[in-house]
Amino acid sequence: MPRTRENKQAIVADLKQLLSESQMAVVIDYKGLSVAEITNLRKSLRACGAVCKVAKNTLMKRAVDGEQKWESIQPLLKDASAFLLLKDDLSGAIKAYKEFQKTTKKTELRGGVLEGKLLTEADVTAIGDLPSKDQLYAQIAGALNAVTAKVAIGIKEVPASLARGLQAYVDKNNQQESDAA
Repeated sequence: MPRTRENKQAIVADLKQLLSESQMAVVIDYKGLSVAEITNLRKSLRACGAVCKVAKNTLMKRAVDGEQKWESIQPLLKDASAFLLLKDDLSGAIKAYKEFQKTTKKTELRGGVLEGKLLTEADVTAIGDLPSKDQLYAQIAGALNAVTAKVAIGIKEVPASLARGLQAYVDKNNQQESDAA
């Protein structure tokens, strides 16, 4: 049963809405995936705040038409395309896709778009290799904690070393007085 014009317009509007909420779009060739496999992919991406949308390339072309941020996706629109629309955790979502791809070996990453720039498969993989937002926060917190600990130790060491120096002076004077007596 063919789609009606209203149905197609609703799909395009949905795609536009999803794109407006996304930071990055990744295009994959999903040929050969079963419904259960695509459902598993969607579940794993949902945990990272990403959406997997399967749509005809012509409908995606209509959705990105006039959108400068997304128009560079057009060279990737060929064959059977699924779109991974990533919102916040870019590297986490790409890692989730790569993990899915390792287990199924049925999909192929074509490329993506980030901030209006067309990305190759290697570019998308490099973004996936970056630490996640939570890992970066942990690294920053650890670095800040190390700096404050060093400052605290340094501040504590100044009076302690002064006290040791004074004690050494007193001991030396006491030693000299006892030697003189």
